[in-house]
This record gives sequence, structure tokens and C-alpha cells, in this order.
Amino acid sequence: MPDGVQAPGRAEGESLPRVPVPEDRRDLPGEFRHRKVIEVRFADTDAMGHVNNAKYLTYMETARTRYIEEVVLGEPMRLGVYGELSFIVAHVRLAYRSPAHYGETLTVETRTSGIGRTSIRMDHRITAPDSPVGRARLVAVCESVLVRYDYGSEAPVPVSPQEIQRIEAFEGRSLHH
Repeated sequence: MPDGVQAPGRAEGESLPRVPVPEDRRDLPGEFRHRKVIEVRFADTDAMGHVNNAKYLTYMETARTRYIEEVVLGEPMRLGVYGELSFIVAHVRLAYRSPAHYGETLTVETRTSGIGRTSIRMDHRITAPDSPVGRARLVAVCESVLVRYDYGSEAPVPVSPQEIQRIEAFEGRSLHH
């Protein structure tokens, strides 16, 4: 893994097991080496008593930002308003599988599934463990495309060789096409 970035509780090069939930044919297959735990807040729920659909995008944004900072950049992300390079979301495909509720602790697993010239493809898997609120289950899956963007020139720029190396080292496989 790049510059000391490690999956929590694991030695260098060792992967995390998938968060265990009952089998679901709609799940994304394969390994996810990055996790972010999310506590569902009361404010995240709607009048139906479950997490509002838009909040899932926020949960994935939180996990994606942490992944980019820890894996891709190795430092905190800088704000684009200062003419910095950043990643912007170009496409999101989100599939809801089961509702989540206030009081649950969700895990967002994140991985890079491909790297293009100016973009990276990411996958997210949201799961909930057994709890007083519900049984362990797959909550949602998401596929997204992020574009490396230069806010100074207001144009896409190539993903750098260093970023490609960091991602591929963390993921343990070649991803650049």
C-alpha cells in the first residue's frame, strides 16, 4: 500500500475481508480494501423512518473523499476554489437494496475499479450489521466516475503517474487502461 496507507488493523499488503452480509445476487463481487464507518443520525431519516435516499450519496462522498485523501493524494484534499487540482463527480449509478435506519452503524466499502486518462471509476458497497434495528444486510451499491479536474484552467487533466501508482499499489492490481 502506498506511503504507509493501510487497511485498518491489517499488515502491509494484507486485504480486509468483505463485510459479511447474507448473499445477495445484486451485490458487487470482489475485494474492497477501504472502509469508512458511518453512524446514521436522526437528521438523516425522513418521514418514513428510514434514511433519505439523498443521504446515501453523502455517505459515499464521505468515504470517497477519505479514500482520495488516504490512498490517491496522501494528504488532505485542497479546495478547488483556490485553483487547485481535484476530482469531480461526472457520473453516479446508485442502487438501493434495503433501507437503513436511525441508530444503525453502516460501513461504506470503497475501491477503484478502473483508471482512464483523466478519470477513475469507483465502486461503493454499503452494508449494515446485525443490530436491534435490523438484520445484517446489503443496503446499497454504487458505481461512479470521477474526473481529475484543474480548477485553475477549468479543464480535465490526466491522472498523474504517481496517483496511478498509489491506487494500483493499494488495490493490489493493475487498473490503468
